[in-house]
Amino acid sequence: MTRPRNLVVAQSGGPTPVINSSLQGIIEAARDMAAIGTVYGALHGIEGVLKEEFLDLSAQPCDEVALLRFTPAAGSIGTCRYKLKKGQEEDFQRVIDVLRAHDVGYFIYIGGNDSMDTANKIAQLAHHSGLDLVAVGVPKTIDNDIGDSQFRLIDHTPGYGSVARYWLHAVQNANEENAGSSPADPVLVLQAMGRKIGFIPAAARLADPAREMPLQIYLAESPCSLEQLADQVNDQLRRSGRCLVVVSEGFDVGDVGRMQDAFGHTAFGSSKLTVVQIVVNYLNEVGLAAKGAARGNVPGTDQRHSMAYASPVDLDEAYCLGQTALQLAATGQSGYMATILRNPGCVYSVRYDKVSLADVANSERTFPAAWIAPNGYDVTDDFVRYARPLIGNDMIGLPILDGRQRLARFTPIHAEKKLPAYVPQADQGGNTSFRA
Repeated sequence: MTRPRNLVVAQSGGPTPVINSSLQGIIEAARDMAAIGTVYGALHGIEGVLKEEFLDLSAQPCDEVALLRFTPAAGSIGTCRYKLKKGQEEDFQRVIDVLRAHDVGYFIYIGGNDSMDTANKIAQLAHHSGLDLVAVGVPKTIDNDIGDSQFRLIDHTPGYGSVARYWLHAVQNANEENAGSSPADPVLVLQAMGRKIGFIPAAARLADPAREMPLQIYLAESPCSLEQLADQVNDQLRRSGRCLVVVSEGFDVGDVGRMQDAFGHTAFGSSKLTVVQIVVNYLNEVGLAAKGAARGNVPGTDQRHSMAYASPVDLDEAYCLGQTALQLAATGQSGYMATILRNPGCVYSVRYDKVSLADVANSERTFPAAWIAPNGYDVTDDFVRYARPLIGNDMIGLPILDGRQRLARFTPIHAEKKLPAYVPQADQGGNTSFRA
């Protein structure tokens, strides 16, 4: 019988309300797998591997692990935005040395497009280095941009259903605000996450599938000039007396003083200006076709950590993907990402499968052009039919203690370090997490 070998699980990129549900699925499934020894969490993603910082997840109480379902974001083991790039040979060798030192036979990376690229690189690196390692990916991103636009590789990513539910409620509540305040503030502009992909702002339509609200949605994929946007808003004001605008953070309004993370992605929350600021200022400068002024609202990272809005469907599917990834790892199926595919038919159901990491590494799905309405500031009913099942029907119940959420809190039981201290190669010249 093959002796059990240890497993390292890590997370990368922006967190989601359900990322810990995938982590829970991995930890709990590993308990029943004879091939799996100790499950370690690499603290802050691949940086934790490079720094040899491992949290013993097998030693954590079962009730704390169960609380991962109700714990948002990535506070339990952390995430990172560190990318293994060509030329960082010291980092590549360090990864192999650390994994070998801790008898790691399985590596699971939870993350987005770039994280799947990292998992793929580690799988290839281990093979060429003679390290017996199974590397598997678990998809995660609120942007829903992993895979292909035909939805053959993956139907949707864990995290998206919850941020879609967040925007459903945000728009419902904003509409009440706008309706009540419209004599003084007839236009309310809200900025949604989504650098280049329109799935998040598109979810605003879920709040009003019958199109009863004076709602306009501007995706990054359907750009128009500020002048045209103002004309369309004023047309809405003439019809309805008020207008609710949801605009993508990636909507082209010119220079916003972009900051970029280590992956090379624009981090709009760190940039000098917001799209909402520019849109609101422009609307007020050119004038509205109604008394009063435009106002803006910029939700931030709460879009990806508001646990109260987590979709129960999203939570369940994220958990099952974690289980699927563990099964792939335990059966030696290296170089794959666990995936979720929608079954045909009118009743929503899914199946779990695998797809090659090479096929999804650095992939970037685009929002289907056919789902953008002809007017350019709405989405079609086909999108609504796609997204509606992902948000579920009920609000989840959160465990509460003394009026506060009861979150998972792991005991700091760490693996003993066996190698000399190491500074990740990209950090040896200073902090390079963000750049202008």
